[in-house]
Amino acid sequence: MKRILTLALIAAVALFAAQPDTPKLFDEVGSILKELSEITGLKPLKPVAYDTMDRAQLKRYIQKKIREEVKPEEIRAEETVLKLFGFLPADFNLEAATVELLTEQAAALYVIDANSDAMQQMALVHELAHALADQHFRLEKFIKKAESADDASAARMAVMEGQASWLTFEFMARQMGRSLKDSPEQLRSMAALMQSTAGQFPVLDKAPPYLRESLLFPYTAGMLFQQKVIEKLDKAGFAEVFRRPPVSTQQILHPEKYFGRVEPSSPPLPAFPSVRSYRKLIEGAFGELDHGILLRQYCGREAGELAAKWRGSRFLALESRNGGKPALAYVSEWEDSAAARDFFHYYKQVLRGKWKKCEASSDEEALFAGAGDSGRFEVRLSGTRVTSLEGLPASPVR
Repeated sequence: MKRILTLALIAAVALFAAQPDTPKLFDEVGSILKELSEITGLKPLKPVAYDTMDRAQLKRYIQKKIREEVKPEEIRAEETVLKLFGFLPADFNLEAATVELLTEQAAALYVIDANSDAMQQMALVHELAHALADQHFRLEKFIKKAESADDASAARMAVMEGQASWLTFEFMARQMGRSLKDSPEQLRSMAALMQSTAGQFPVLDKAPPYLRESLLFPYTAGMLFQQKVIEKLDKAGFAEVFRRPPVSTQQILHPEKYFGRVEPSSPPLPAFPSVRSYRKLIEGAFGELDHGILLRQYCGREAGELAAKWRGSRFLALESRNGGKPALAYVSEWEDSAAARDFFHYYKQVLRGKWKKCEASSDEEALFAGAGDSGRFEVRLSGTRVTSLEGLPASPVR
């Protein structure tokens, strides 16, 4: 589902400036590409195209990209499942918010509204890093290969944006005779600074936590992941992450799992009764990143640390054929039964937090059931797994 949040940023082969009469900035393209080639070992294969664009044009460009790349039904499905999980308020308009967020984000990443020569140069380096990678690895195709698995798609976005961010700061460090390879603590400080957006991006600051953290993750966590890859693989790491990309946000957050090829499990979904009365709306997998956001949003920062013990998940959103409310089938798997039990108890808080009404008819050691805003629900704990059925047709719990 994060694909809709990054559509405009995938088109990294074109560079944009604020004014048509500022060609001086683009005089640096050749020298920057040469430096990036020396750092990565990737040679430019063709000239990089660039053009000029103001903020209004950028907004129209983003709207056009969304219309071209995502069908209205897909946007509606994304919005529905995010609301079912409680990531978005019931009255939230995902498409409109995405356009505003991406306009603000892209204006910062492209050369629009940059208020200093240094900021303009950083934006230019970032986009040229994308352009160089695109010539070798076809970034749009690279992202689309993981469309069916949302968590894997987010991991690939972290590769794309994390590498460009790392190269931007490495380029700037080299201007001062330094290198990030020797200063990992400096990079961590930069990542922390990037996380603190208060006052800089008003639209992002007001966005729900899920949208805000999903947008920042590829840059901050992705950059730290790239640092670990470079420390282990040196120059070969720039190509390796595209040729063998991480398969989960957990591998981004814990690079040792990437090197150890620790992949998520795919536990079976709980059976939804009366399934013929519904049609499939969207299915996918939420990863460690998503579970961390969900737990922090409803249970506090300390609860969010449990997400590191996540091992796999699946969800299926269903739409009633009779015009009723949508339904959700969901399963998550954890590293041990203690972690699953902790999540089971936290997920009860999530349900109580995301619904106006949550009336429990059963609150036992391994079963939490009752009625909520979506209808009847059943949350079950079994070993290392927690399952949830929400929006069930009215009938007694078995």
